[in-house]
Amino acid sequence: MRVINNLFSIALVFVFVSVTTVNAQTGNIADQKKSVSEFNVNGLTVLVRKRDTAKTVSGGLFIRGGARNIDQKTAGIELLTLRSATEATKNYSRDVLRRELSATGSSLGAGVSNDYGVINFATTSADFDRTWMAFSDVVLNPTFAAEDVERVREVLLTSLRNREDDADSFLDSLQEKIIYAKHPYSNDVSGTIETISAFKPADLKNYHKDMLQTSKLLLVVVGNVDPSVVKSNVEASFGKLPVGKYKETPYPALDFSKGTLDVTSRQLPTNYIKGIFQAPSIAEKDYYPMRVAVTILRNRLFREVRQERQLSYAPSAGLDTFAVNTANIYVTAVNANLTMKVMLDEVKRLRRDEVSPREIESVAGGFLTTYFLDQETNSGQAVNLAKFELIGGGWENSFELLNRINAVTPEDVKDVSRKYMRNLRFVVVGNPIAIERSIFLQNLDEVE
Repeated sequence: MRVINNLFSIALVFVFVSVTTVNAQTGNIADQKKSVSEFNVNGLTVLVRKRDTAKTVSGGLFIRGGARNIDQKTAGIELLTLRSATEATKNYSRDVLRRELSATGSSLGAGVSNDYGVINFATTSADFDRTWMAFSDVVLNPTFAAEDVERVREVLLTSLRNREDDADSFLDSLQEKIIYAKHPYSNDVSGTIETISAFKPADLKNYHKDMLQTSKLLLVVVGNVDPSVVKSNVEASFGKLPVGKYKETPYPALDFSKGTLDVTSRQLPTNYIKGIFQAPSIAEKDYYPMRVAVTILRNRLFREVRQERQLSYAPSAGLDTFAVNTANIYVTAVNANLTMKVMLDEVKRLRRDEVSPREIESVAGGFLTTYFLDQETNSGQAVNLAKFELIGGGWENSFELLNRINAVTPEDVKDVSRKYMRNLRFVVVGNPIAIERSIFLQNLDEVE
């Protein structure tokens, strides 16, 4: 999954609670929405969620577009630009900026995904104004000094080189090249060794200048800070930026018209396998039953593949959260054919038979608990608000998530399984001789 680190550091912890407890906590959606203030400053949309009990403030300036902002020759330029911007600014040298952050216990970071980029901050409520000065200077006045750019470049290049050495990372890279072929997502937001090596500081300055138009930006702040204070700071810092005429173009659909199998030969102790299928985005109503369906599938794969048959220690299923979305089944296995037969049998069962209400309740309870714990952090809430505002149909929908998950029925799970869990496109790294095409490319529609 192509998402670079430092969008925000979010710890996810799983514990069990009763669904009754969860239901009791999901009824105050109107009150939760009222906690968010939305306003516009010179074309810049700003969301502020005030949390009186918090002692900290987190936020991020999100750049719309993601992979649509680049092409094959400029892949990675946004990441290199944003990361380099956090090194030093006109008013804060590198050493001064780090001393300032250390003195206040604050942090700055930057990252990109297929759908957006971000420069983020975290600080104490008492030091919000002081940290805002550094944050806004990073946004507005980065120096892009040659030595700073080179330092960041080497970090990114090291990460890219490691892709080739790590089998899972290599599998993910192959998946993206195959699944995203001829799609904007084929423009690797993390860059390539060739593109990252070629960018000059002047290229980053030009990209940064084009980025600073308020129609292309979204600011989200969460924590113990008054919205009026945020608005005043935004007006002072960003009130004179050009508005621009940025408008996002819709993404085309990915091609899942038929199943495919791509095998890359490598001498490894086991075979690394991922089967990708189409999935709804968080802007679609099918996302919620799909989230439940994929979680049920993951649990069943773990039980059947690992616990019952000991075919693999690492069977899984996952659902991404991109604007054009996919889900997958994943495994590492020596006996690839038998393992995949078992896994696809579980996919067939989910498509054919309704799950029990109790199984849905168990999955929903665990998911909702994880969600609640995630939302304990300001950074987690900021990311959630931004994601729904940018690709989920509006920030208000972020507060509907829990009730919509709770409303999923066995029929819903069966419907989305039949609709999306078909025409899997497999990517394999390992021994080609160990892969029987007829098993991987079997017609899942035949069970209906």
